[in-house]
Amino acid sequence: MDPVTTVISLADADQEHLFGGKAVSLGAAIRAGLPVPPGAAIAAPLVDAIASAPLSDVAAILESTHVPDARLAVRSSAVGEDSSGASFAGQHTTKLNVRRPQLLDAVRDVWASGRSDAAMAYRARKGLPLEPRIGVVVQLMVEPIAAGVLFTRNPLTGADERMIEAAWGLGEAIVNGSVTPDRFRLDTRGRIVEFTAGDKDVKVWWDADDGTMEIPLAPELRTVPCLTTSQVDALHDLAERCHRVWGPGLYIEWALGPDDRMYLLQCRPITTLGAIGS
Repeated sequence: MDPVTTVISLADADQEHLFGGKAVSLGAAIRAGLPVPPGAAIAAPLVDAIASAPLSDVAAILESTHVPDARLAVRSSAVGEDSSGASFAGQHTTKLNVRRPQLLDAVRDVWASGRSDAAMAYRARKGLPLEPRIGVVVQLMVEPIAAGVLFTRNPLTGADERMIEAAWGLGEAIVNGSVTPDRFRLDTRGRIVEFTAGDKDVKVWWDADDGTMEIPLAPELRTVPCLTTSQVDALHDLAERCHRVWGPGLYIEWALGPDDRMYLLQCRPITTLGAIGS
């Protein structure tokens, strides 16, 4: 395997020093039979080459059969990212609704985000090497009815319970604070013990060309739960399956597809208390 020119199926990503933490975690999830959208893992040396070389020198990535010919999510997968000691949450850029003509620019944006002042300061605080090694994950974008996050332990109290945040459309609405999401608290058997309706006046959706935009929602959808009881059950089942692969104390990003299937977008250890709403 030549790491300088390596684009592989995400399912085959198993070398953290080449492909980074997120790619290896998602590769393990696919091999365990978890519902992860298909895609590709780009090795850190090739990401470096894309960041510095002329387009013609790295255009082969656009021809890779591992890159879906569809709307794409392009995410960082730095070496050391998504570990128990360093999540890099909010430090690296994610590009959504990317098409093949914009793919190399999206990879460059992700590479550059690993060298931002904020990301470098985070590395310094964590005692990590100051020269980032940034792999990239390129995945098929799910067209979600709803999306959000799930904690398999209460990140505020440490209690052994499930905490779910959910919103209509893309989960970016929760990450960027566009809406107040629905919140579900479950016991360890998956039973809903508390529900707080959010105020979901918009949803984040893809633009006609590339990127995302906010779309106003009908007033009657603002406080309607965006998950049914059976869909909450499916999320709990997904969390249990993740637990069997990675153990307790997990942060999970998920999306409910138009086929009513729960998709796993990311799974990593919970690294800090107070994660909800931060």
